[in-house]
Amino acid sequence: MNKEEPTIVVVDDEEMVVSSIESFLSLETEYNVETFTSVKEALAFVEKNEVDLVVSDYLMPEMNGIQFLGQVRKLQPNTPRIILTGYADKENAIKAINEVGLFQYIEKPWENEDLLIIFRNAMEKKRLMEQLKEKIDQINKAYTDFNDLQKEIVKTFI
Repeated sequence: MNKEEPTIVVVDDEEMVVSSIESFLSLETEYNVETFTSVKEALAFVEKNEVDLVVSDYLMPEMNGIQFLGQVRKLQPNTPRIILTGYADKENAIKAINEVGLFQYIEKPWENEDLLIIFRNAMEKKRLMEQLKEKIDQINKAYTDFNDLQKEIVKTFI
């Protein structure tokens, strides 16, 4: 697996869906695409590997996509999560967005170009959030260093 390129995990109990997405992404991108038809195998992978995006079907036999993405959120909270569904159910979409912090809710069938844009946007959001966290950490360190220096100066004159 080439870690230079983003890793996308795709989970769907239908082999045709995962192979379709994998084929499209392998032709159009340099992404590392890991596909699973088993939620348990996908979770095991996410536990052991840093991933940049997780895409899951909504209805699956082992657990539904909201439950799965909730587990992913616990393991890798900053990784964007996307649900694919063949059911246009706004109630479940709202539930998923609120419960697992979905980045996007995509209905099947999808347009490949739209999928590509959504994936790129999700990974860009993750990258920007990581940069923001780094900047905040730098500011906090500078503030701590400043306070320490200020205390030293005060000690010198007391």
